[in-house]
Amino acid sequence: MKLRMAATRVHRWLGLACLAFWAIQALTGVLIVFHWEMDDALVPGARTAIDPAAIERRIEALTPDGSGGSVGSVWESGGVPGRFDLYLDGPDGSSVVRIDGQGTVLRERADGEMLAHGGWIDTLVVVHHNLLAGDTGSWIVGISGAVLLVSLLLGLVSAWPRRGQWRSALFPRRGGAGSVASTYSWHRALGLWVAVPALMTVAAGTMMVFSGVVEAIVEPPPVEAPESTGVSKRDVGFATAVAAAQAAYPDARLSGVNLPSADTPFYKVRLLQPGESRRVYGTTTVYVRADNGLVTARHDALVDGPRRSFADGLFPFHTGEMGGLFGRLLVLATGLWLLTMVVLGLALWRKRSRR
Repeated sequence: MKLRMAATRVHRWLGLACLAFWAIQALTGVLIVFHWEMDDALVPGARTAIDPAAIERRIEALTPDGSGGSVGSVWESGGVPGRFDLYLDGPDGSSVVRIDGQGTVLRERADGEMLAHGGWIDTLVVVHHNLLAGDTGSWIVGISGAVLLVSLLLGLVSAWPRRGQWRSALFPRRGGAGSVASTYSWHRALGLWVAVPALMTVAAGTMMVFSGVVEAIVEPPPVEAPESTGVSKRDVGFATAVAAAQAAYPDARLSGVNLPSADTPFYKVRLLQPGESRRVYGTTTVYVRADNGLVTARHDALVDGPRRSFADGLFPFHTGEMGGLFGRLLVLATGLWLLTMVVLGLALWRKRSRR
């Protein structure tokens, strides 16, 4: 009884202290579950086949000789298949250019745009990840996630039914809507039903923030870039590099490419193989030399072992991608559950305070 009372008290005050923050995290999490699809829905254009040579020509057109511009990376948009975002750095600033698989420009916006041209969607994502505050915000989000885990566990201890009382605990009371007893029964029942998947989702998100600590404990085999010794020029284009990578994994889909630079004279090609836990941004990686187009290193995500799979699986688990459409809907429902628990918890505290 003393343990239950202490758990209830700490659970209540942690909830009141972090209520607004958790509500923001839950709300932004709900809104961004399908953010890739939302963003692409705002951009007109039909689905096209992917032509790496056409994408290469678009990159060259955006960065002509003497312009001072460069494309650092290319990533699939995640919504409509066959669309990509080119991250362009130029003398007048950085921008993100969305193209289709044939290299046609569909949209261009300044990198860091927070509202226009779909920028508000990226803003929601960044708020959820780090509160628009960089590394400091990430730490705050991670610590908040750890506190939420503690609060959920304390809530379970507080709500855990005694023997023979499970039915009354799992099903809210009928009648007396708005009363303390009714509000408490709903808060308790919903907590018992959903706390476990919520714990797992929050734990995955928290471990993503502290990925360095997680990897130090799990010690997954590293995905290391090859040494750049002997690579001094860039004779190979985007299309040749992509073709070399896809020849190594013929069934894989192109996810993204980091283009060569002075410090890294390789194409780093990310592929998504059938069987990976992600929906976008696969972790199968191929390094292609920029001077001769030879594959010099690669990482197969399907045979990387349990420790690497655990570390790389935190993101698709937290977002629900690992479970397909059902998994993403489950994550969305978990976010709505957290919002509901925040509202019920606040209402319960106010009713008891008035009484």
